Amino acid sequence: MASRLRIGITLGDVAGIGPEIVAKALASRKLDRRFDYEVIGDPHTKRRADAIKWVVQGARRCLAGELAALVTAPISKRLLRDAGYRFEGHTELLAHIAHVKRFAMMLVGGPPSPKTDSGLRRASPLRVALVTIHVPLSKVPRLLSTKRITEVIELSHDACKRFGIRRPKIGVAGLNPHAGESGLLGGEERRIITPAIRSAKRKGLNVTGPWPADTLFHKAYLGEFDAVVAMYHDQGLAPLKMIAFDSGVNLTLGLPFVRTSPDHGTAFDIAGKGIANPNSMIAAINLAARFARAR
Repeated sequence: MASRLRIGITLGDVAGIGPEIVAKALASRKLDRRFDYEVIGDPHTKRRADAIKWVVQGARRCLAGELAALVTAPISKRLLRDAGYRFEGHTELLAHIAHVKRFAMMLVGGPPSPKTDSGLRRASPLRVALVTIHVPLSKVPRLLSTKRITEVIELSHDACKRFGIRRPKIGVAGLNPHAGESGLLGGEERRIITPAIRSAKRKGLNVTGPWPADTLFHKAYLGEFDAVVAMYHDQGLAPLKMIAFDSGVNLTLGLPFVRTSPDHGTAFDIAGKGIANPNSMIAAINLAARFARAR
């Protein structure tokens, strides 16, 4: 009999809620039972920096074929820096370990209930990919490039295909209010974003925009788009967390292995109180299992 596939789960920062949500998820009986699950880390360690070593270990084991996927509990950006790593988060660290240059963060979250919106159309999950991630808002405009936006569009298209969507429809958000209002409120849409959309269209992708962000996410929520490409972190995460605060999943695109994580931070303020909600971790583990099966 063939051995069962194994998914690795890192504990994250032991000073946060990582160990608690991992334990609760494993005890929940809500996980895909076709996989074995291995906890990577020691909840009793007094060296918080070990959280980083567990991530590196898990990634290398995925690359070696020992693990079918990696699920990571939260670590803080400060911990990464204090441990000597010049990365803003898990995503950049994992891309470095895997030696990939084309990667992106996609957040996935379903509607809070199966009810129809306004009695007309059924609400749909949001899949939101970010062009820039953990950077100050003031730096976003100069970090945008036609090449980078095109990459994220292509990665989003590939991710939607892995979700089983045959002909993904992708909507691209503008950077400025009203998507620049034909240049009156900013020129990034004309100079940078629109050329990226045209480039992706020439490659056969079903992509449109740039759309004003204040209407784009509502359209996606009602099923008009399978994925949204957002220009910066809070532009994409605010609407997603509105509908999936306790169940959102972070999926890293572009890696040669499957990696997911819960869509929340370390929550130091409630660590050790036994009240942390494990739903996002449960969703992250099950999404990793789904993608691992597909691979």
